[in-house]
Amino acid sequence: MTQQTTKPHRTTAAPTTIRKALVFFRVMAVVVGIGLLLLTTQVILRYGFDNHVLDWWPQPHGFIFIIYVVATANLGFKAGWSLLRMVLVMLAGCVPFLSFYIEHRMTRYVQAHLAGTPSA
Repeated sequence: MTQQTTKPHRTTAAPTTIRKALVFFRVMAVVVGIGLLLLTTQVILRYGFDNHVLDWWPQPHGFIFIIYVVATANLGFKAGWSLLRMVLVMLAGCVPFLSFYIEHRMTRYVQAHLAGTPSA
């Protein structure tokens, strides 16, 4: 009995499904980026100026971030990303302004993948 080793096969969804997942991801990346800037403002106001006007924001931001994680996983699994790429894109939502840059890079990456052009 011989044992065969095979590479894991990445399954990708239909291009239409990937495009829809990309739109959802793009919207959520922008929303979470804006939300993170608002959260940063809340922290500065609260701890720097003892102003509690945005104390309501952390919980909605957490919910929005969870939706961003779902959007990233949705796109990642459909587009055949590695788990490492998905996690790094998810973590980009934790750094102010980085989600905007990563949204742009991943959009170009997925569009190049759909067009059949190799991309970084």
